[in-house]
Amino acid sequence: MSLTPAKIRSDIAELLGCDPAELTPETELTDLGLDSMRIMGLVEQWRSEGADTLEYADLAEQPNLGHWTKILSGNTP
Repeated sequence: MSLTPAKIRSDIAELLGCDPAELTPETELTDLGLDSMRIMGLVEQWRSEGADTLEYADLAEQPNLGHWTKILSGNTP
């Protein structure tokens, strides 16, 4: 099961307390206050929603929306 780009954006925006429209694929999420604890929370949430193989490092190494969307929607090489 893949998470949709809209769901990913919405989940991140809710966590950061911003409007999803403010998040672009280039948005550096750590610049908006995303920290390691919040990333871990998202990993757990998205695992429970079907991203079974998702690991913290997958998100932490490149914390921007575009990268995360590619990983979570199954579009990585």
